[in-house]
Amino acid sequence: MLRSFAARFTPKGESMRSTADVARIGLIVPLQGPAGIFGPSCEAVAATALAAINGTGVLGRQVTVEVVDGGARPERVGAEVGRLIAAGRIDAVTGWHISAVRHAVAPVTAGRIPYVYTSLYEGGERRPGVFCSGETPARQIAPALRWLRDVCGLRRWFVVGDDYVWPRASVDVTRVFARELGLELTGTAYVPLGTEQYGAVVDRIRDSDAQGVLLYLVGQDAVGFNRAFARAGLQERLVRFSPLMEENMLLASGAEATRNLFVCAAYFRSLATSSALDLTRAYVDQHGPDAPPLNNAAESCYEGLMTLAALAERAGSLRVPDVLGAADGLGYDGPRGPVSFAGNHLQQRVHLAVADGYDFDVLATL
Repeated sequence: MLRSFAARFTPKGESMRSTADVARIGLIVPLQGPAGIFGPSCEAVAATALAAINGTGVLGRQVTVEVVDGGARPERVGAEVGRLIAAGRIDAVTGWHISAVRHAVAPVTAGRIPYVYTSLYEGGERRPGVFCSGETPARQIAPALRWLRDVCGLRRWFVVGDDYVWPRASVDVTRVFARELGLELTGTAYVPLGTEQYGAVVDRIRDSDAQGVLLYLVGQDAVGFNRAFARAGLQERLVRFSPLMEENMLLASGAEATRNLFVCAAYFRSLATSSALDLTRAYVDQHGPDAPPLNNAAESCYEGLMTLAALAERAGSLRVPDVLGAADGLGYDGPRGPVSFAGNHLQQRVHLAVADGYDFDVLATL
């Protein structure tokens, strides 16, 4: 469940010094389950982030990473993080993982070590020392639905989500957005995480009068749905929109299964900001052209490690009270463009894109 990158990222010519000279970060990323499709990219980009950070270090310390499998059962992940904190093996936590895992980890870290949660999520996190750098529905779902209404004339939506906290809470917020935008949710279906059977859901969509399908599905679950949707011949008649669809999922779904698929996120591999291009160059230089595809989930892990480094430098330490005092207004330019903290949430640009074969064509900044 746990792997250390410490030895791998010790600077050349140096041995690992005393632990006082090392900042140790727990990186919680999924290595199994529906979101396990993101794991290799997240691990690879963490190496790229550490190579950049350790050029100068953080507060005079080198940074190392220990990977915790965020695809395990949430309570097991929380227990593992608690064990690492108690043993003095980590000074902070970050990474992409689902909200059910966040709810298991946040009570363990709260007030003890900083925790930068990098995934898009349903919003509302306020526990002390937890910083959220991912997209939230108000900045992601509402503007995208407005654009799709105004540009594509889409007013009737069927919603499909995995059956856990992020989709259910997001659907509740989506109902509010729908009322404000004059939209109709014609049906809602939840499926278990890890499901492979979508026949009944696809039948419900086919029999509805929806113009589009809003997806709150994670990783391989979305891949399975896209394939079932295409087999039913619905991809030409109905638009799909997802806040969570990245390059690995696009490749796994296949070009024929992703026609008329819109996605909203703060980062796409095809973004042409100078910092995004710098990340791509550094990633390919380090891992080669056959590395796991860069994607939103992976870039969020890069963002999480960079955010922790920036918070520590501004606060002068990684102590939670110091970091809390330093967070508000912290800003920098990263692969997503200019970002800054308002309270414990990262403010950032969000883009709408459409699947184009095996990549995304960015259409608008919302």
